[in-house]
Amino acid sequence: QVPLVESGGGLVQSGGSLRLSCASSGFTLDAYALGWSRQAPGKEREEIACISSSGGSTYYSDSVKGRFTISRDKTKNTLYLQMNNLKFEDTAVYYCAAKSSPVLLSYLWKDPASYDFWGQGTQVTVSS
Repeated sequence: QVPLVESGGGLVQSGGSLRLSCASSGFTLDAYALGWSRQAPGKEREEIACISSSGGSTYYSDSVKGRFTISRDKTKNTLYLQMNNLKFEDTAVYYCAAKSSPVLLSYLWKDPASYDFWGQGTQVTVSS
């Protein structure tokens, strides 16, 4: 297994920013497409962003487009999610996930259940 560990969550005021990180120890993420999803209390998990193994392609949900940026740093073996202009409705547990390549990012976006590995999640709470 590829252990994924999210960090960077916390409490922030509406309009603020946070940067989430997702790291893997012991395994390289270079050959994986990566993604972020979130789950708010009482709601289904929502896929919000994904990035190709090369980093050249990304997808975003309409709910975060223009506010969140997914990126990866292969030198640090880490995935990031920069979240700006946070809103109360962004409150959720955020999860990262990895899918071994080759995979078409468009197919992965349509079928997030196909990810191979998931992290344990990090809580993001936005106060209104």
